Amino acid sequence: MGFGKNFIWGTATASYQIEGAITEDGKGLNCWDAYASTSGRIIYNENADVTCDHYHHVKEDIGLMKEVGAKAYRFSIGWTRILPDGTGKINEKGIKFYSDLVDELITNGIEPVVTLYHWDYPLELHKKGGWMNDLSPEWFLEYTRAVVDALSDRVSYWITINEPQCELGCGFMIGNHAPFETHNVRDLLIMGHNMILSHGKAADYIRNHAKKPAKISFAPIGPCVLPEDDSPEAIEKARELTFAINGNDFPFSISYWSDPVYLGKYPDELIETFGELVPEFTEEEWKLVTTPLDFYGTNIYYARERWQKGGYSDLYSQGDPMTNMGWPLTPTVMYWAPKFYYERYKKPVMMTENGMASPDWVCLDGKVHDSYRIDYLHRYLREFKRAADDGIELAGYMCWSLMDNYEWSRGYTMRFGLVYVDYKTQKRTVKDSGYWYRHVIETNGEEL
Repeated sequence: MGFGKNFIWGTATASYQIEGAITEDGKGLNCWDAYASTSGRIIYNENADVTCDHYHHVKEDIGLMKEVGAKAYRFSIGWTRILPDGTGKINEKGIKFYSDLVDELITNGIEPVVTLYHWDYPLELHKKGGWMNDLSPEWFLEYTRAVVDALSDRVSYWITINEPQCELGCGFMIGNHAPFETHNVRDLLIMGHNMILSHGKAADYIRNHAKKPAKISFAPIGPCVLPEDDSPEAIEKARELTFAINGNDFPFSISYWSDPVYLGKYPDELIETFGELVPEFTEEEWKLVTTPLDFYGTNIYYARERWQKGGYSDLYSQGDPMTNMGWPLTPTVMYWAPKFYYERYKKPVMMTENGMASPDWVCLDGKVHDSYRIDYLHRYLREFKRAADDGIELAGYMCWSLMDNYEWSRGYTMRFGLVYVDYKTQKRTVKDSGYWYRHVIETNGEEL
């Protein structure tokens, strides 16, 4: 069976990680702009003030997309490039930047896939309480309206919020992402409630006001638990663990975010665990939260651990392979995760991120020979194709990332790109993996 004829192949980036120009042309500050260099949480106190300087290299970077054969480009909008204070007056130069980007993509035959929010919360709104403020869904709707009204005459694919687990869990529970805070369970449940409602308001606005037919999703992380074997009992146990709430770790669960959106209810385990602490949606709010979506977007890099013992886990033991991020090599997650999510949520699955960090450099011949990335992508895509062969409906694959960039708390020490970036000179070099990926796209994955 393989990948269908309408399957879309692309690459992905996030605005803060590549754009730079953090105050240029009227852009306001977001929490990463404000706190990255001063938090003490970022390696070498690095920031993304310049990073890949994509803001000034748009045409060159779209040329690189063509060189690696991408048919789609998933990118995020910088909220404060559109609304410098998070709400209020629209920055027309910010709108123009993304409008020109969309036009250039379409001119080059590349489908724009717009992510509204990828962790760059406006500083001025954070000062007003951010996600803790019950007005935050209205703020998000105002921002969504500005973007959709400007771009939806040319954009069909929309993703509301990227990895809400990391936004809430890393930003406000663990505190290793901006704004680098730690909150109690009550606060986290309030923020999660407002994030889910923000998604609903945004999805509803896109559905009812987009100028061309819209395909909408959001993009939670998607590591599932792998079955210990192929027995029905092991598969069901893995499924159960995949959708577990896991007590106070609920911000990182899948069902906490996806069940309300796709099934119209919070998981029973959440209510059993936290009871009246869980904020309730009104009937009208539930209608927004359950705005029909067109696919299930998910970001997957490795499977979820089942147990740990002596520093090891079911996914890693002595000398087992891992990426530069310290993530285990678990390609079968690309089979089991789509299977579990498709069966539970009944929507085609789009892999909105997948890739690996590798210790890349430009070799003496002027090329970047990233053989480990090729092997990683080959293994993972082969399992993704197995899911398609098994009847799981798949919508697309967005390789993370188009180019090396600022990797959040890891600064510039991690390279995920199909394109190598020399940050000192801004020279780009397509890696071997970029040309390998081009062949995968040209053959629609038939030769994996």
